[in-house]
Amino acid sequence: MKLFNILIVTFMVFSTCLAQNKPLDGTKTPLTKERYEYFGTQFADSNAINSGKMLENYEKMSRTDTLVSKFSGLVTEVCMAKGCWMKLRMGNGEETMVKFKDYGFFVPQELVGKEVIVNGLAFVEEMSVKDQRHFASDGGRSEEEIARIKQVRKKYAFEADGVLIKN
Repeated sequence: MKLFNILIVTFMVFSTCLAQNKPLDGTKTPLTKERYEYFGTQFADSNAINSGKMLENYEKMSRTDTLVSKFSGLVTEVCMAKGCWMKLRMGNGEETMVKFKDYGFFVPQELVGKEVIVNGLAFVEEMSVKDQRHFASDGGRSEEEIARIKQVRKKYAFEADGVLIKN
């Protein structure tokens, strides 16, 4: 009889956990898992700012500043070699180059036109002609477009430790 009571209690505990759709180990299921596919470090989508607000933040930054940020943006370009970087539209014709921390992950090459949320570190850099041409080549630009790159440019950059792709 004692064994029967233990079995009933065990069954009730498991059925309660399953009915609440919670993991049996007591951890919380992240909200982002339901609505996003993630790459790199998983993070919550709460408090992400839009790309327009992020552009305002970039415009206030100097070359030596960094800013921990989480923002959403539309993907305009992805590395066609292996998905090792992407560009996000910021507004006013500006873009930010997003690279991934320690090359720890890559994103799908089919992301152009999709909305993503990135989490990481924003900074401003000067990009050499050589680097601009390299990224233009990786992005599938024509030889003529690559040849027109002749000046160092101030660029908005972002090192992401995680990316959420909206489903």
